[in-house]
Amino acid sequence: GRDRARCAAAQSEGTRAAGAPAGSAGARAGHAPAEARGWHPESWRDFKALQQPEYPDPEDLRAALDDIARSPPLVFAGECRRLQEKIAAASRGEAFLLQGGDCAESFTEFSANHIRDTYRVLLQMSVVLMFGAGTPVVKLGRMAGQFAKPRSDGMEEIDGVSLPSYRGDIINDSAFTPASRVPDPWRLVRAYNQSAATLNLLRGFSSGGYAGLQRVSDWNLDFMNKSEEGKHFLELARRVDEAIQFMQSCGVSMEDPVMSTTEFFVNHEALLLDYESALTREDSTTGKFYDCSAHLIWCGERTRQVDGAHIEFLRGVANPLGVKISNKAEPHTLIETLNALNPDNVPGRILVIVRMGAGNLREKMPALIRAVQESGHIVTWVCDPMHGNTEKMNGYKTRRYENIRAEVEAFFDVHDEMGTIPGGVHMEMTGKDVTECTGGGSSVSPDDISSRYHTYCDPRLNAEQSLELAFYCAKRLRERRMKQATESNINRMLYGQEA
Repeated sequence: GRDRARCAAAQSEGTRAAGAPAGSAGARAGHAPAEARGWHPESWRDFKALQQPEYPDPEDLRAALDDIARSPPLVFAGECRRLQEKIAAASRGEAFLLQGGDCAESFTEFSANHIRDTYRVLLQMSVVLMFGAGTPVVKLGRMAGQFAKPRSDGMEEIDGVSLPSYRGDIINDSAFTPASRVPDPWRLVRAYNQSAATLNLLRGFSSGGYAGLQRVSDWNLDFMNKSEEGKHFLELARRVDEAIQFMQSCGVSMEDPVMSTTEFFVNHEALLLDYESALTREDSTTGKFYDCSAHLIWCGERTRQVDGAHIEFLRGVANPLGVKISNKAEPHTLIETLNALNPDNVPGRILVIVRMGAGNLREKMPALIRAVQESGHIVTWVCDPMHGNTEKMNGYKTRRYENIRAEVEAFFDVHDEMGTIPGGVHMEMTGKDVTECTGGGSSVSPDDISSRYHTYCDPRLNAEQSLELAFYCAKRLRERRMKQATESNINRMLYGQEA
């Protein structure tokens, strides 16, 4: 297993070129090499692995995985270390994470326009947060790998007919036929190729001028020009343009990378362990293993068992990691998970992504925060306001914007009460003008849901709803910053020291 997971010579050279120098902070800031703790990229096979498909032909699966293992890495170790530094900053309140993208990527919707539209809504949201709150934003797309979906039931029934559940295009097809629902290992290879093409385009957008701040006014989607949130964004863009003109008059060049490029990272749920381990590479500059399928990977509520295969795999890769927790999570189990994944307490290593629903979050999250504080673990708290607020309306799975907003509000409120730091938000959203979530400024009613319901899995916020939520987060972050500045000024006047 280890031999298959190592890079071929050319791949190793690519990872070596992208890795940090051996004496750099990135190289020093990780945990001990994985082998020292009895880990290798295939050691998860000795543990119980939930949510894995049953492929009919093991030899066919092996051939597909060998194909992926011979392919170049999708991301590089140095990029992962750079993201870890940014996540560490968010844990200190010096940045804010914005995670967003499709619930599940699909093969049929794959296009440059679809990637561009989601990307530019994330750019819009990041500008709202940066300019409105005065906070650096770490941009993480649920893209280039977010194909697989866990299922609470392995079977799906329609009109008395039962078939295996659809688990995402990387495994089987959504068509309700026996042949379509058989897991096909070559879909893993197709997902890898689509992810490579997606990353290629994202890197082009990020470094080729599309993400330059001088183009802020060009990012608005056509269908949003007459919406309230679109108008708010254009007003903000006008203010950004004025600030840029002032900076130019002071001698700041628009060719400076800070003004003309951006850093954009990708992440997904590490659900399919065959795929993840096939893309795991040893970084020659540090001796650590990285899952080169994404910069950050996370385990979900259904797969975070401390004695399970997913935690076993994740503990050995040096990527930044996320752990999703619901209202079912107990403080002691969260600490056990943190002990397993980050025994050396490396800053920026762990996101704790909370998905509970507003009422449950207010009730359950304080005890989790206290447990983490008492343990001494350094984590970055992130709010996922989507998965705790799913319901059925008119036969469709949907979410009310008001409930999503209420959970984000509760997240900020609890951190204010506890004196801790809200580190980011994690959203399922799209750049399309969909009607999958009700409410918000776009005024999607229950009767509107069916008109533009395009998701292959869970309902997503449309661009206007996403921007509305970004404006709210910016408001809360700005209020926190102003309160902290006021407290610092008072302390300085009274005691001659900072808060």
